[in-house]
Amino acid sequence: MDRGIWAIWYELPEDGRSEYLDWFHQVHVAEKLSRPGYLWAAHYELGHGGERFQKVVDGLVHTDAPGLGRGRGFLALFGGLTAHTFLNPSPGQLSARQSPETRRMTGLRRQVYSCIFAEETRVDGPEVAKRGPGITPGPAIQMGNFNVDSPQSEDDVGAWYAQHRLPFMAAMPGCIGARKLLATAGWGKHSILYEYVSLEARQERFVPHEELAHDTNSWTSRVLPRLVHAPCSPAVGRRIWPPVRDSY
Repeated sequence: MDRGIWAIWYELPEDGRSEYLDWFHQVHVAEKLSRPGYLWAAHYELGHGGERFQKVVDGLVHTDAPGLGRGRGFLALFGGLTAHTFLNPSPGQLSARQSPETRRMTGLRRQVYSCIFAEETRVDGPEVAKRGPGITPGPAIQMGNFNVDSPQSEDDVGAWYAQHRLPFMAAMPGCIGARKLLATAGWGKHSILYEYVSLEARQERFVPHEELAHDTNSWTSRVLPRLVHAPCSPAVGRRIWPPVRDSY
């Protein structure tokens, strides 16, 4: 089972982008998946949240901590047996061993932000059979990465996920699943990964649920202001590798 995720948010300049994407999909992914414990890879193009969701995002709190890249262009996800899959060897150790080609290509990345996560819990949605190929995450995702504003708030935020958000995702038409994650390495303690069959399904079903934040009497309106997000969070994207089958 895939209980660990290595997430890398980043941007790319126009010059060299096509060459980078060809290398990443045709060379780099295969090299990553040849390592012990690596189970899947997925690559997403970000920036597909929509205007309604952007209104929710505009109301969220984001950190101004220095050194955190905003990474709003692409998101690379690698799934592993556990979080320690990505620490033996670690990203820093891998970087020191890079070939000249890999060093040149990864050098094109801008505003890089990276975390290694361990899975806290997950739920399957009604469309879980459409995850794939294999256990690769779905054709469309939303991923948040955040801290809670105080230790006293952790109880309420955790209860909201356990009693409200995750049960909603488990029943939402168009949802493949959701994973609550905790950081082993990286700035934000918490992360949430939602998987959808399409961006359209997310827009139709999830965004209205998220807009409960505008209702001052809702649990959601109490919880969301307590979350301090990374600059790249929450990210919404469509999968560009592996290619999405038309049947989705």
